[in-house]
Amino acid sequence: SMKISELKSGTGSVEVTGEIVNIDAPREINKMGRVLRVANATLKDASGSITLVLWNDDIDKVQVGNEIKISNGYVNSWQDKTQLTLGKFGKMEIV
Repeated sequence: SMKISELKSGTGSVEVTGEIVNIDAPREINKMGRVLRVANATLKDASGSITLVLWNDDIDKVQVGNEIKISNGYVNSWQDKTQLTLGKFGKMEIV
């Protein structure tokens, strides 16, 4: 498992465990005619924290205080902020 502080933009196959300490209100975006829900959460471990981007059903799976494990996530940056996202192949589970 990686430390959150080690995650850099462009890192793939991310496996990390942390606690969700904040979840922003979901917002809706229209992507090519489909309405998607997206919410930014903050994932924290002993080394630091990162923005975790949650899409659609994943938003409803977690709440603040949950300890979660991300497998096969990847890190990108959006408006100069580093963020962790599940992409198509990532997996999130509550531990």
